[in-house]
Amino acid sequence: MAENKDSDLQKIKKLIEIMKQNELVEVEIKHGDDKIFLKRSQPQPAVGGTVTGAGTIGPESGAAPVGPNAAPSPAALSQPSAPQPEEDLVEIKSPIVGTFYVTPSPDSEPYVELGSAVRSQTVVCIIEAMKVMNEIKAETNGTIVEILVTNGQAVEYGQVLFRVKPD
Repeated sequence: MAENKDSDLQKIKKLIEIMKQNELVEVEIKHGDDKIFLKRSQPQPAVGGTVTGAGTIGPESGAAPVGPNAAPSPAALSQPSAPQPEEDLVEIKSPIVGTFYVTPSPDSEPYVELGSAVRSQTVVCIIEAMKVMNEIKAETNGTIVEILVTNGQAVEYGQVLFRVKPD
């Protein structure tokens, strides 16, 4: 199962790269019950004209384990620009494309909050990708000083989720 998930994630990453290389804004692929819909944010002419890729993937409700259906929310595509990080902060970034969750279940307490002390093996959030819940660990020791995403938000590969002041 893990091999299949990794293979599927690699295919999605390749699709995103092809979109960037060919300056595509949207791609929709259907194969049987499986669907993939990728949409990148469009350049804003007033800002200066640079394109930032925003491939967002979300799970599809169905029995097929491989079949993401991206339905990017307007909030996910119009994220405010974050201030420049302080130089001594460590960033915890998303290792995959998926949906960010701050709790293990809707009625649970958050893994971490502002001011929470973390160790390298501390789980800080879950990212759901293709119906698989992936625990994300801090991989550093310190204190959470910034949480840059909201619960249920679609996140990109490499997107900064948290900033940690190291011990």
